[in-house]
Amino acid sequence: MTDALPTQTGPLHGLRVLDLSSVVVGPVCTGVLAEQGAEVIKVEGPEGDLLRKLGGKGRHPGMSGKFLNFNRGRRSICLNLRLPAARAALTRLAGSVDILVSNIRPEALKRLGMDAATLRAQFPRLIHCSIVGFGSGGPYAGKPAYDTVVQGVSGLASCFVPSNNGQPRYAPALICDHVSGLIAAQMIGFALYRRERTGRGEAIEVPMFENMAAFVLREHLGAMSFTPPLGEFGDTRVMSPEAKPQATADGYVCLSANTDAQAHGFFEAIGRPELKTDPRFATVAARVAHTKEYFALRAEALKEKTTAEWLALFEKLDVPAMPYNTVETLLTDPHLTAVGLVRRERHPSEGETWAINPANRFSGGTEPPRAPAPRLGEHGPALLAQAGFSPAEIDELQRENALLTEKEEETTR
Repeated sequence: MTDALPTQTGPLHGLRVLDLSSVVVGPVCTGVLAEQGAEVIKVEGPEGDLLRKLGGKGRHPGMSGKFLNFNRGRRSICLNLRLPAARAALTRLAGSVDILVSNIRPEALKRLGMDAATLRAQFPRLIHCSIVGFGSGGPYAGKPAYDTVVQGVSGLASCFVPSNNGQPRYAPALICDHVSGLIAAQMIGFALYRRERTGRGEAIEVPMFENMAAFVLREHLGAMSFTPPLGEFGDTRVMSPEAKPQATADGYVCLSANTDAQAHGFFEAIGRPELKTDPRFATVAARVAHTKEYFALRAEALKEKTTAEWLALFEKLDVPAMPYNTVETLLTDPHLTAVGLVRRERHPSEGETWAINPANRFSGGTEPPRAPAPRLGEHGPALLAQAGFSPAEIDELQRENALLTEKEEETTR
């Protein structure tokens, strides 16, 4: 016997999420949950999610492009959590959901009565996921953190030193937020599976620093994994100044030839078949030991033909290579267009925008396209009614300015 679900649903269809997160790391997590069918209730204060303003230009205040991209599929409620009535309403909302996600610092979460111990005592089936900068067991616990702070303290910024004139730098993408947010979604999936077997919820802590430190150490500890060390840290291939799209006669090409077959195919393509028996390049181990020379040879050879010419040769010889894209050209990439990753949609208040669809699919069904990102407080009264609040209770919360609708939110700032 199968559950009576709509024909197009994600695996989390029917689950409800209370989203106390903001900016990027939390919305990455709750975005994955929304993509897979969960109903996500986004709780915001009177100023709204910082990303509404921090995310750059928009057609209207508080509706930046970055906010739109990170908050599709949410329903927004605006609560003034400085007021006891708003905090009590939030607790009632927590009792109506399966999952709570937060990136609020632990002490502040506790002051709101939204910490795991308090809520799980009342709602034992609740899965409570707290994304923090630093784990609770160490001396950094409770410190504030953003992506760039974690990039620096985790050692990620140091990995740019060999290719950046000896200077550390941050990656120009919020790598730590994305990785940690995806890990949080993964942990929630594990907790849901356990709840199916035990009937009980879970308290999850996802520390950004520890996750990213593990990420960097696995990648770059390398020869220092041994006692005594067999060499210095770092994968020289990915830390090389030449680990980048390579210039061709008319642009760039993205190439990686790691196996012997791929490297030998590359040597055939550049007209240097004798390099297949060169002791510096004949084997994987030899090429790793001579990374600098191997990369220099590749860079010099690739200048001789156009990108299209190289791609045709590399495809024939089964050498992994692709054209170089910019952010702008991604929007017209033929593969992304064919699989439907990006499309245009009409936002109720922001007009025509680009929308980014889920990249992954389930054979058992995929959720239809999610609704556009919400305006601040757009769904507050409806969400409270859905959670069992009476019309009189909702009116009272509005009279007390504990619940702010769109119009009230604008006048109380």
